Amino acid sequence: MNLVSFHGDELPIQDLETIGLAAGGQLLLNLDDLKALLSGRRTALLELHDLESDDIKIKSINAKISLKPNQAGKLDLLIHPIYRNPIIPDFLNDTEAQQLRKGEVASLLKITVDNHGNKKEMLIEYDPETKEYIVSDTEKIMAPDMVNNEFLTLAQKAAYRKGKEVQIADGTKFNYSGTDHHGIRSNKLALVASILIDGGLSYMVYKGLNALFNQKREQKSAEKLSPGYYMALKDIENQRGFKPHQFEQSLKRKGRS
Repeated sequence: MNLVSFHGDELPIQDLETIGLAAGGQLLLNLDDLKALLSGRRTALLELHDLESDDIKIKSINAKISLKPNQAGKLDLLIHPIYRNPIIPDFLNDTEAQQLRKGEVASLLKITVDNHGNKKEMLIEYDPETKEYIVSDTEKIMAPDMVNNEFLTLAQKAAYRKGKEVQIADGTKFNYSGTDHHGIRSNKLALVASILIDGGLSYMVYKGLNALFNQKREQKSAEKLSPGYYMALKDIENQRGFKPHQFEQSLKRKGRS
């Protein structure tokens, strides 16, 4: 789960203008890509223009982008191009790398040791769009406390952080995905995830979700959302005084500030 962690007025507009994703201080991004950026995730593939680095000039390139805070507290714009050959992380062997690259498994968990001798559990996925291995520290993956107004157990939250499929009572199945621009996949087209912050609930409405890894879903079933989903939407409306679609519009306005 990724709650909005950056604000629209923090976006590096000049950098975005340089690569053709903003003009005159206005963003040229769709709402899903804007949400991904503000939530610390990668966008979908975008066409970037007029890139320059040292003596290299690129007229046009397809890539994903993301944001990362720097030491000065500002946001750096990161560009994730399509690699000709994927760079395999040191802690993956050839068999594991091929399993991910061929789509035989959605993810792998590996225990690594940092420079200070501390063990870390890493979730590794493969992004076929950029031909890149995506590595996530499972401790930094934020699991929702509730989905569709149903509390998750400690075991379910642990499974989510490990990239495993979680199912709740209303039949909704979902899992974390560092390669998906939503950050989450589901057997349903939409869900509402909630997390307890400072004694209150913060909500994230996910719509147009992609199917679970290597799973086909029946369209009518995917579109049929549970009473818990609609109750969660009602809770958002009551708590914030406006409807979820207005929340999306406010996000869009922030990105254009």
